[in-house]
Amino acid sequence: MMCDERAAIRRLHDRLGFGAPAPADGRGFEQVLDDMLDPAADPGASTTPLPALEPLPPKPKNNGPADPAAKKQAGRQLRAQQNRLVLWWLDRMSSVRVPTTERMTWFWHGHFATGAQKVRSPKEMLDQNETQRRLGLGGFHDLAEAMIVDQAMLRWLDGGKNRVGAANENLAREFMELFTLGVGHYTEDDVRESARALTGWTVRPALADARFVVRRHDTGEKRILGSSGDFDAPDFVQLVLSRPESAPFVAGRLWFRLVSPTPPSQDVLDRMIAGYGPGRDVRGLLRAMFGDPAFRDPANGLVKQPVEWLVGLSRAVGVRPGQLPAAQAEQVLSGLRAMGQVPFAPPSVGGWSAGGGWLTTSAGLARLHLAQTVTRNGSFGAVTSASTRARPDAVRELLGVDAWSPRTQAALAGVADDPATLTAVASCAPEYVVSA
Repeated sequence: MMCDERAAIRRLHDRLGFGAPAPADGRGFEQVLDDMLDPAADPGASTTPLPALEPLPPKPKNNGPADPAAKKQAGRQLRAQQNRLVLWWLDRMSSVRVPTTERMTWFWHGHFATGAQKVRSPKEMLDQNETQRRLGLGGFHDLAEAMIVDQAMLRWLDGGKNRVGAANENLAREFMELFTLGVGHYTEDDVRESARALTGWTVRPALADARFVVRRHDTGEKRILGSSGDFDAPDFVQLVLSRPESAPFVAGRLWFRLVSPTPPSQDVLDRMIAGYGPGRDVRGLLRAMFGDPAFRDPANGLVKQPVEWLVGLSRAVGVRPGQLPAAQAEQVLSGLRAMGQVPFAPPSVGGWSAGGGWLTTSAGLARLHLAQTVTRNGSFGAVTSASTRARPDAVRELLGVDAWSPRTQAALAGVADDPATLTAVASCAPEYVVSA
């Protein structure tokens, strides 16, 4: 049995947004999907403008004179900017009225996973974030072409060291394996030749940008995925995305993160690929995926990643993490670190894990502490005005949960006298942490 219209709309808000409750405004599923896939200018974005990140001092060279005080100061400045960037994005995700753009920016951040721990430039990480935001609902070809020469990506995967006569294979390999094709759809020769095609791009730290230096580029003939020519970075992207394995791979990654860890049937995948089309239209793929009857299958549950969970809770109770008092904002960051997920700091180029890995005992304790930090600053609407007996149902509506199990209902009844505590406990219940 497929979930009904109301439950399907709630699930859509969970998967294409951050779990905000579905408004009871009479719109059907198709209208909600259309509106979410074509978001208008959003006042929440205008109230969370991009942070102005001042230039950081250059990193001291390894063979230069050591200055412990300057090194410590540089480290403090870097950490302060990174924390500021994380809190800004949490605020943006929590504030926008229609969160589709931010939700897809979050998806692409995990897909083209790039870590501040190696990049060490919040400005470059912000620039990549903006590129993913600008292109994330358009053509995947444009996004992939931008990522292959993105300054943060070049630094993260050593592309800036890639020059004629000393090709570095890291970026070429990961681009095919993790971003566009998947394991087993290229050879080691393809990696070596692709690395040659990507030579010539360098990062200019002082300007936080990338540029192409002709003399560093290998102009010889390369043979990549069965084609030969004097290929460069755009040619490489075109060759890879033209492979028949690319569309199923990209569609499968979107399904895995937004619908279910169980792969779609071939029929469903074919419909998604048809929506993607020759233009590699991400919006068309999403429309086909969420509009497919398989999306309504109750078996397709997902464990919310910590950031998705936090943003959903923040949206429900009207909290901007970056606007909290400094000590509490730091508690938000510490809570995410304890749960194992901080924006701009994926553990590897493979991104973050999924599923049951987020449901450990330690993660559960960190989740409760973080929920308490958020809810002590929140507002609870109808939960506060409801009778104590009715409050578990009111908080269910606030969080956008279809129903509580008898066990959860009993646990919530025990803390219903305090709306903040009730909401914190409810947000840690299985029915909220796992998007059914």
